[in-house]
Amino acid sequence: MIEIGFHTDAFNSSYWSFEQCLQWAQTNGLHYIECGTIDGVSWIHGLGYQPHVALWEDPLALRRKMDDYGVQFSQLDAAYPLSLPNASFLGVNYIINSIRWAYLVGCNRIDTTDDRYAPAGLSDDDALDAMKRIYGQALDVAARYDMVINIEPHGYYTTKPEFMERMLGFFDTPHLRMNMDTGNTFIAGQDPVAFLQRFKHKVSHVHVKDVSQSLAAAMRGELTGIAVSATAIGDGVNVDNIKKCFDILVEIGYDGVVSIECEGQGGPMIERSLAWVRDIVEDANRRIAAR
Repeated sequence: MIEIGFHTDAFNSSYWSFEQCLQWAQTNGLHYIECGTIDGVSWIHGLGYQPHVALWEDPLALRRKMDDYGVQFSQLDAAYPLSLPNASFLGVNYIINSIRWAYLVGCNRIDTTDDRYAPAGLSDDDALDAMKRIYGQALDVAARYDMVINIEPHGYYTTKPEFMERMLGFFDTPHLRMNMDTGNTFIAGQDPVAFLQRFKHKVSHVHVKDVSQSLAAAMRGELTGIAVSATAIGDGVNVDNIKKCFDILVEIGYDGVVSIECEGQGGPMIERSLAWVRDIVEDANRRIAAR
C-alpha cells in the first residue's frame, strides 16, 4: 500500500531540529520521514536549528529514539550534485558514507541527483560517463548493504527523460532506481505524468510537490528543481498532474512511500498539504486493494 511521509526540508525556514520533526510526525500520525545527511559537523545543526541528521551522530541511538516516536526513515537524502567536477571524490564518498550510516539506522534508500547546470567544458557523453563511474563505485557498496540508490529528477540531466533513461540504464541492478518528483519535473518544463509513465517500473520513492501559479509563470522551463515549494499541495497549478501520477501508482500497484515536499512554515501550509495528500492516498489505496 501507499504510505505518507514528509521531507524535513519543509521546516528549514522554521529552524526546527530533527527531533521537532519527529514530534510533528507523531502528532500528525505519520510514520515515515525523509531528511538530508550532513557528512561532518555544522554549527547550525549542532545548535538544533537544522532539521537534518549528521553522520557523526550515533545511528543506533537515533534509531531507538525514532522507534519511540513510531517513525522510521523512508529515504536519506545524499544528493550532492554528481555532475559537478569534484563529485568524483566529494560526491561518491558522501553517498558511500550515507549508505553505511543508513544501514545502521534502518533505512534502505539513498537519494541522489545532478547539478542544475551542465558542467562547463564537458560534452554530455563525457558528463554521463563520469557519473556512471561514480554510480558504479556507490553501487558496489549499495549491493553489500542491500541499499537502493535512487536518482531524483532535479538537475540538467535528470529532468530530461532521454538522459534519465541512460542513467537508470547505467547498470542492470535492482539497487539503482528512481525517486519521482512531481514538482521538479513540472518546473523543468516536462510533463510529470509522461515522465512517470516512462519510468514507472523504476520508481521506488515519490516526492509529491505542487507549484505555485506565480513560480510556474515566471520560471517554468528555466529551473530544474524547487528547493521547497511555497504552496500547499492541492493549491497550485500542478494538481491535475499529481492526480494523474497517482493513477499511474495505482496502475503499477505501488507499494511504498510518497513524501510531502512543501514549505512548512511551522504550519499551517504543510497541514493543508497533508490533508489533501491523505485524501488522494486513501482513494489510491482503495483502488489498489480492489484490483
